[in-house]
Amino acid sequence: MHDTLNAAARHAPLDEVRRAAHAGLLEKHGIDETHLLAALSSALGQSGDFADIYLKETISESWSLEGGAVRGGSWLCDSGFGIRVLKGEEATFASSQRIGADALRAVARQIRSGEEALTRTAQDSGNVPASQSGRSLYAPLAPLGSIDAAQKLALLKRVDELARSKDPRVVEVNATLGASWETVWVARCDGLSLGDVRPMLRLSVNVRVKSGARMESASGGIGGRFGVASWSDEDLRVLVHGRVEAALTKLDARAAPAGKMTVVVGPGWNGVLLHEAVGHGLEADGIRRKTSVFAGRIGERVAARNVTIVDDGTLEGRRGSLNFDDEGCATQRTVLIEDGVLRGYMQDSLNARLMNMKPTGNGRREDYSVLPMPRMTNTFMLNGDREHEEIIASVKNGIYVAGLEGGQVDITSGQFVFEASEAFLIENGKLTAPVKGATITGNGPETIQKISLVGNNLELDTGRAVCGKAGQSVPVSVGQPTVRVDDMTVGGTA
Repeated sequence: MHDTLNAAARHAPLDEVRRAAHAGLLEKHGIDETHLLAALSSALGQSGDFADIYLKETISESWSLEGGAVRGGSWLCDSGFGIRVLKGEEATFASSQRIGADALRAVARQIRSGEEALTRTAQDSGNVPASQSGRSLYAPLAPLGSIDAAQKLALLKRVDELARSKDPRVVEVNATLGASWETVWVARCDGLSLGDVRPMLRLSVNVRVKSGARMESASGGIGGRFGVASWSDEDLRVLVHGRVEAALTKLDARAAPAGKMTVVVGPGWNGVLLHEAVGHGLEADGIRRKTSVFAGRIGERVAARNVTIVDDGTLEGRRGSLNFDDEGCATQRTVLIEDGVLRGYMQDSLNARLMNMKPTGNGRREDYSVLPMPRMTNTFMLNGDREHEEIIASVKNGIYVAGLEGGQVDITSGQFVFEASEAFLIENGKLTAPVKGATITGNGPETIQKISLVGNNLELDTGRAVCGKAGQSVPVSVGQPTVRVDDMTVGGTA
């Protein structure tokens, strides 16, 4: 699958993507860059420090299957723009659901900060502009555009068939096939003006099994910034059969033990633990306001020596990847923690300017009607030097967490809680009985200092992660290798 999507991405020059965005957004709505420049100049006025315009059109569709039949489908098109003017740390913002020259003029007048417009330079903004040359991280194509409605329905029915043929105890299969195609344009008062076309594809599956009076379920998904042609039947089989096996395992699960114990956390999706417990605390807004436990600690040891965590928005085809962020800044690979030492934060342009630092390409927003803020892209822990089996064998008594769900974190205190959706006892260095009802609680900064072993089997999630913050949701990726965490608190029912 990844070879297909990477090849597609490499064959999309950024200047071609920009032309597609110009035609599909600006020209479609009867405006050009002179209209954007005029609106910026009017909105900025005499006293503003910086102004930008974010335009976006989103076309999305979804199809759902339940009980062996397709139960619903939807198609939606939404477009609009927002104009932001910054002065110090204050933002004046207004948006419109209609894109056009008249709407641009009206919104700019509404938020104008002075009677007289000023011209700004790139040096004034402090932003690192994205390149308009090179190759795109994803192909500017509608993710489901290569197949018709009948083929979309057939794909969902194939999911149902794969699940039910795997085991007769499968009693219910739910699946949702969704895609979006976003065309965006960012124009700034420092002269930057560039566009992007951002595809997104996702298949979510939930399988329910029954044995006697007991029922269990398991969920999962695959997706990313690529087209449906990237999926093979084997990709579907791996996803669906994996969820059936996980649900069947739960049928034999015993009550989870409780107390302080060693916890081994498996690779891939479980990187959501780092995302919630550590990642949000490294976003620049919490750092600048000193509400994060990591504020003012650059250069300090904050994690075990074998822990390195990065945020990388430049990975081809991944959910959190962007050719540029929602402020027009170049995405990059940012080392957050290196061998346990805090090295950097994730910055948007506003917080970077106020902190006298450089943006890192992490300015993101859910849509045109809201302000950007520093957000993660693809955040993960790098490989260590231990084999997965070696880490399991090192534990006399503990729990192996194969899957996590339902995470929450308080970035001020660093406290987090997760439910272990798939977990097993570790007894004398071996995985034994599956357990259910386990919760993992702790303090993020303390937990990453308790990591004693890091595996060499780094995986990113298969394409299901969505991050929520301040009421906004954005797609991200998470990941990690297998890690051993000593002395964690496990809540159980045994």
